[in-house]
Amino acid sequence: MRAFDLLLFLMVVIWGANYSVIKRAFVEIPPLPFNALRLVIASAVFFAAIRIARWRAHRVAPDRTGVFHTHDDLTRRDRLDLVWLGLIGHCAYQLTFVSGVAATSVSNAALILGATPVVVAILSAALGRERIGAMHWIGAAISASGIYLVVGHGASFGGATLHGDLLMLLSVACWAVYTLAGSRLIARHSPLYVTGMSMVIGTVPYLLIVAPQFASVHWGAVSAWTWTALVLSALLALCVAYTVWYAAVRRLGAARTAIYSNAVPLAAMAVAAVWLHERMTPIKIAGATAVILGVALTRLGRKSPVAVAIEE
Repeated sequence: MRAFDLLLFLMVVIWGANYSVIKRAFVEIPPLPFNALRLVIASAVFFAAIRIARWRAHRVAPDRTGVFHTHDDLTRRDRLDLVWLGLIGHCAYQLTFVSGVAATSVSNAALILGATPVVVAILSAALGRERIGAMHWIGAAISASGIYLVVGHGASFGGATLHGDLLMLLSVACWAVYTLAGSRLIARHSPLYVTGMSMVIGTVPYLLIVAPQFASVHWGAVSAWTWTALVLSALLALCVAYTVWYAAVRRLGAARTAIYSNAVPLAAMAVAAVWLHERMTPIKIAGATAVILGVALTRLGRKSPVAVAIEE
């Protein structure tokens, strides 16, 4: 278990630092083209990993079903679900995520995404998949107040970060839908396969949407640092961190794994304060505390699910 704890800590650091990495890279490559290349690299790695996992499963352990490969055949519904997951969880989510990060501060972006578990819990209850009690509603209210402290306090239409903050809220909605919509597939197929194939599918329309912007990028002026950041962000934030996350959900359980995800906003704010010199105001610190406290309360108050579901 200690090895998984260390890997989850590494995941928190990777996702937390990724905000500042891509924010810095956006200076040389616009957000959407940058992310398009990132998705292409990650999709290629995932596709190769899926092929290797399938070969190893049949060659080495043909009767085993694990985190990286399952032997269940894809049904017609499975294929349709993969398409929707790709469109919502990778194409729409990535469009709103990178555009939001580019238009707001790292702290705001990380804190808004920090409320995702609350949104997932409420939607899950609304769909009848899970019963939530008073502790969930208290946690949701506290988390919402934290978002207001960061986003709503002093904000006005036309403000410097409001547009980006709204895009981040849309990305939260996309990820919540992706999480709940993928629960059936994750229960039957390996996390590696579902994540990787849905990413490959979502990358195709993303590239079609972003393609016209590639011509306006001065590729010859892109520094070696930015190219390195792009590759590392794809390999670490999209491939390694996702794999660690779903492997930990299988091994340690979703509730314990989620505790680590709640620390991502703090890691992101800390890295941004040191690297990008973003000012850590008392209001942002209070907002961070409220978001994380609210998320923690929803976890503590979670009741048994009505149907099998995987958490984000």
